[in-house]
Amino acid sequence: MTQTLHDASKSEAALPARARWAILAVILAADILDLLDATITNIAAPTITADLGGGPGLVQWLGAAYALALGVLLVPGGRLGDKYGRRRLFLTGLAGFVAASLACGLAPTPATLVAARLVQGAFGALVIPQGFGILGATWPRDQIGKAFALFGPAMGLSAVGGPVLAGFLVDADLAGLGWRPMFLINLLLGGAALLAAARLLPRDTGDRSVRVDGPGSALLAGAMLGLLGGLIDGSAGAWTARPLLLLLLGVAAFAAFCHRQRTAAHPLIEPSLLRNRGFAAGLTLGVAAFAATSGLLYVISLFLQQDLGRTPADTALGLIPLTLGIVIASIACHGLIHTYGRRLAVTGLLILLAGCVWLLLQIHHTGTHTTTWQLLAPLVILGIGMGTCFGTIYDLTIGDIAPSEAGSASGSLNAVQQLANAMGAATVTTVYFHSSGTWSLLAVAAALTACLPLAALLPRSPQKEGHH
Repeated sequence: MTQTLHDASKSEAALPARARWAILAVILAADILDLLDATITNIAAPTITADLGGGPGLVQWLGAAYALALGVLLVPGGRLGDKYGRRRLFLTGLAGFVAASLACGLAPTPATLVAARLVQGAFGALVIPQGFGILGATWPRDQIGKAFALFGPAMGLSAVGGPVLAGFLVDADLAGLGWRPMFLINLLLGGAALLAAARLLPRDTGDRSVRVDGPGSALLAGAMLGLLGGLIDGSAGAWTARPLLLLLLGVAAFAAFCHRQRTAAHPLIEPSLLRNRGFAAGLTLGVAAFAATSGLLYVISLFLQQDLGRTPADTALGLIPLTLGIVIASIACHGLIHTYGRRLAVTGLLILLAGCVWLLLQIHHTGTHTTTWQLLAPLVILGIGMGTCFGTIYDLTIGDIAPSEAGSASGSLNAVQQLANAMGAATVTTVYFHSSGTWSLLAVAAALTACLPLAALLPRSPQKEGHH
């Protein structure tokens, strides 16, 4: 720890402001690229399945495979960076991400595309955790807040920007390649980021004494694969013995993972965090809220294309009101969290629930005759709800943890967000494919309602100092 602080002090003194901002730009670019690819298949999924086949199962696996690999490996990826050096892991992860993107763009079958998405998410999990550590070692403590302040707006816009970009690229049909350029473009974007990172990121040696809980990571991966595989297999076909067995194996692996976290010498999640009521409540709330909204965004995209017959580009344009709502709320709520604390999170959930109910009633009333103008208001409300509660929930969740636990807490929350995205998309689309948009929106509304009591258990206000 003393050596790390010493290295950070040397970096702060040695790097001019221009170099620090260049490093921040590289890390932001990699994070934005990762988040774009996490959501890029939301709109493109129907087009991809029409081309490759695979049916509803492929629609669900396209997003779930990426989020699953990313979520399971985020925390181990951070530990590997501590062990072998953050620069080395960042460059390795980014190079692998670009190669996996090429494999996605060239995939000839549904199985090879899903496998490539898993690999893409796995390499993304090596990139993302290194960013905050590199910034912490290169920015002075009294200025690092300026760097971290850019992540929220950039990530919020990227989350919706991925589907919008995908919609226009699919409709453009560049060189007659259909949906494939939305992955192949990463060769240009990721390649440029890789060259810049190799030139700009500072060298570090790492600490070979750092331990990585391999068995815990394997158990978590097995649990999520079993649960997601069972859900998707059952919804795409019939609820035979195979999907039920997968679900049972997933539950058993998750129970073994929980036991491992209590007994391992170096667990993925610090046990003291789970004994903290506010953190445990925020973690549970994050799972429910992100799962609900991930499923919601997928269902909106499917409804616009499969029920209303919109093109991918029209669907992308249809999501712009939601994007505007996120931007408006993010800006408006930026300085309010210290004043209103958890009341802001509750307000965001209520706005999100109101938008979901409004959308549900509108679709129930007008069905396949729903117009763009009729969707405008509920989508803006949904965006405002998302922008209000998401950052607020996580700031509050780590509001009363010890500074020594901040790294583990941040990694755990990011991992949980990705796993919730995978589970939410699989669960809500399962309801969608077996019933209708109305029933899937009811499932989302029920999940958001269940979030409200959990929000009351959050810490009243976040920490006064920055934490990442």
